[in-house]
Amino acid sequence: MKVLVTGGTGFVGGHLIGSLRQEFGTDVDICLTSKSGEASLSDLPVVPLDVTDEAAVMSAIARFRPDHIIHLAGLAAVPAASAQANVAWQVHVFGTQNLANAILRHAPECTLVFIGSGQVYGSTARLGLPLTEQALLAPTNDYAVTKAAADLALGAMAERGLRCVRMRPFNHTGPGQSEEFVIPSFAMQIARIESKQQPPVIHVGNLDAERDFLDVRDVTTAYACVVARAASLSCGTILNIASGIPRRVGDVLDRLIQISGTKISIEQDSSRLRAVDTPRFVGDATRARDVLGWHPRFEFDETLRQILEHARKTVTATSNKP
Repeated sequence: MKVLVTGGTGFVGGHLIGSLRQEFGTDVDICLTSKSGEASLSDLPVVPLDVTDEAAVMSAIARFRPDHIIHLAGLAAVPAASAQANVAWQVHVFGTQNLANAILRHAPECTLVFIGSGQVYGSTARLGLPLTEQALLAPTNDYAVTKAAADLALGAMAERGLRCVRMRPFNHTGPGQSEEFVIPSFAMQIARIESKQQPPVIHVGNLDAERDFLDVRDVTTAYACVVARAASLSCGTILNIASGIPRRVGDVLDRLIQISGTKISIEQDSSRLRAVDTPRFVGDATRARDVLGWHPRFEFDETLRQILEHARKTVTATSNKP
């Protein structure tokens, strides 16, 4: 089995390799791509591929002829997409279309596993109910609207024969995630406070927001499950990947501080507040449980401990640099 992973050198890609190998053992040939071709932390080589380059995408698919493509390439964070909206449209929408067109021309039996986002439900989440795949798409930021546009485009292409599965993962985190995301941001600030590199004050945004957090390894396990079961899934299938548990951001911070055991005060930073912030955002992954047999396995408290420990190691390594 040949699996091509776009954006394979990022945070999620590193965990995905382990999930694919756990699912398939040695019976999988994984090809990682990234825009710059930077080295991966894994033992796999990386092929340079800019998904916005139509000719390059056509060539890569014709050459590798994958059985499955897991499309991770994109701008990972909401602020990054807002700051580079034109890039978000090029990568998320037109890059995805380039892959889909290349599959139809050169590898029609290939399944495209599109990694979208639960963010596409946007303002529909303000109803406060767990979001199913039937919930109205109502994105409220550039990241979400470009993910939604690509999702809808693939739905139309599935009607023309494209084999694709549209994944809508909710918030996921783990060791090594960028400080652009809330939990790693908290953990890095705590680690700097512990090492006396920062005053004992954590700067925060909205702590009352409730979010559906998953361990990244549970999410990549779901992606591997889709690859394993792709033949039995209808073209254009949509799957939420979510815990179904709303967690208040302030409670997550309190738990990290408890794990640290350090006396820390909290101050709100207006620059960390979003113009549009939904009070509760939680998903319903019943369909993924039914068709994949998937459910979250990692305890959230253990995920927090591992994130904090990784932050401590990162801070120590940084402070030891000459």
